[in-house]
Amino acid sequence: MSKGCVAGLVLILGVGLTGCADSGKAGLAGPRNESMSFDQLAQTDFNRTVTIAMRDNLDSLNRLLEKLYRRNPAEWRKTGAPDLATALKLGHKAIELGQAPPDLKGFRDIQILSIALDPTYRGDRVGAFIFGLANMIIQAHNGKTRFYVSDILSAQHVYNAARNVEIAAWLLQTRRDASGHHLLLANEISGDIANLSFEREFGGLIGRLDLVANLLDENLRRVGINYVQGLLFFNFLPVR
Repeated sequence: MSKGCVAGLVLILGVGLTGCADSGKAGLAGPRNESMSFDQLAQTDFNRTVTIAMRDNLDSLNRLLEKLYRRNPAEWRKTGAPDLATALKLGHKAIELGQAPPDLKGFRDIQILSIALDPTYRGDRVGAFIFGLANMIIQAHNGKTRFYVSDILSAQHVYNAARNVEIAAWLLQTRRDASGHHLLLANEISGDIANLSFEREFGGLIGRLDLVANLLDENLRRVGINYVQGLLFFNFLPVR
């Protein structure tokens, strides 16, 4: 096949897959697909699974950021932002760029999480807490949010990240200051009111991280199994 034909075929596939992805969008009420991009040609099905899991984890953290700011408005005001919307944009940008809060410069992932839940910390506790979670999860994935054929991830690191989220969620519910008040207000159960949306978001984070950790172990195991199956059934192995 000539180079011109190959280029034309790639272009046709790209346009066709983009159309399929766009038509498959179901908004918040259903699964969300990504539009086709050329970097996806360097991703296996497994890479796509981990990439989408990371996208959904970051979405959960963004929702938690807003929920916690709304429950604890004094925290977003510490950012110096004129309103909640601006504070949220600053928080999202910090996670995207991997820039720790100014007063926590030099710290990272679990260090920031520990400081955010320290009763003596006087900075924006919500921003530090969510940034610490995001940075910890991203670091467990080798500092990346999109994954390709050449990427090698540690199942143990991702598993540890899931356990850290469990610990952080428990500390959020139980850690109090010297006066006995919660450091941050989250889930609310009083009378007829039961707001457990925080718990659901944390559950989603933990579930996706555990799934990726299990898939990482299974992915390595399948490499060996596929090789043995090839020998048993006399399948020739690819040489190029």
